Amino acid sequence: MAEMSNGNFSKTTSIQQAIASCCGAIITSLFVTPLDVVKTRLQAQSNPFPKGKCFVYSNGLMDHICVCESEDIKGWYRKNGHFKGTLDAFVKIIKIEGIKSLWSGLPPTLIIALPTTVIYFTCYDQLSEALKSRLGKDNDHIPIVAGSLSRFGSVTVVSPLELIRTRMQYQKLSYKQLHMCISSKVATDGWLSLWRGWSSTVLRDVPFSAMYWYNYECFKKMMCKNLGAHEPTFFIAFTSGAASGSIAAVITLPFDVVKTHRQTELWESETLKIPQSASTWEVMRKIIAKNGIAGLLAGIVPRLFKVAPACAIMISTYEYGKSFFFHLNEKSNQHP
Repeated sequence: MAEMSNGNFSKTTSIQQAIASCCGAIITSLFVTPLDVVKTRLQAQSNPFPKGKCFVYSNGLMDHICVCESEDIKGWYRKNGHFKGTLDAFVKIIKIEGIKSLWSGLPPTLIIALPTTVIYFTCYDQLSEALKSRLGKDNDHIPIVAGSLSRFGSVTVVSPLELIRTRMQYQKLSYKQLHMCISSKVATDGWLSLWRGWSSTVLRDVPFSAMYWYNYECFKKMMCKNLGAHEPTFFIAFTSGAASGSIAAVITLPFDVVKTHRQTELWESETLKIPQSASTWEVMRKIIAKNGIAGLLAGIVPRLFKVAPACAIMISTYEYGKSFFFHLNEKSNQHP
């Protein structure tokens, strides 16, 4: 695999980077979605979700709010079968419901995940190259700055789309009804209401991206040196992605817990009239008061099982895609 982080980067176009990130997003979704479907089914089996309540469903690329027994979900998380564990759940779901059930919720995920991933990865590479020309290619701050800014931009752009998608899942609406619903919400609460929950997402995703890219570049350089590789291989990119993703996931977990509370609270407040919390910090204080510091670390194991493979698959596929286009461009230049 050619190392895109150095001089080779300039030989891949932004369109080629976008295609590589799209391929990475699709492959990541195909691999990781079944893991989260099984996890959600096991959770629903041990602690059934009551009708009208919400839970967060995530497949490694996107988080989704699912309202229990809504029309679009059709109770996929309540299907028949008692599962003894993860492997048993995989076997029984395939046997009883068919293999397609393992990819429940994949289409709406890709509709939002693809533009998010394209913006995020393409911006990261473009910003990295711009900063390298000014600060030097070995500057340690480049991954932190580029990772933070690219994630901030992608979260801000896509946040209203996620709110709209969740609204459509919560209540089956035609596009005309959806437009009227959004228009009335904007008229009542202003345009900023379309970015509700944005602050919690930024507090989780921007630090995650800064740590992820910094550690990824460090691990990649270290492994290349230790293995005597002039260029990072698929294995190096995969391992570096998994390790850096795991570290970032653990450190940012408290903000992920807060984001989950705020997202589910948003929809429950509309149906059950629960007052919304004023801020991210207030939600954090409530969680600590109720469950102690341990409450901010809830779900650490499933988060690691989701994030580590998702990061590994995404970055290694993306790097491989860029490598493919780099060699393709090189051949084209040699044979005009």
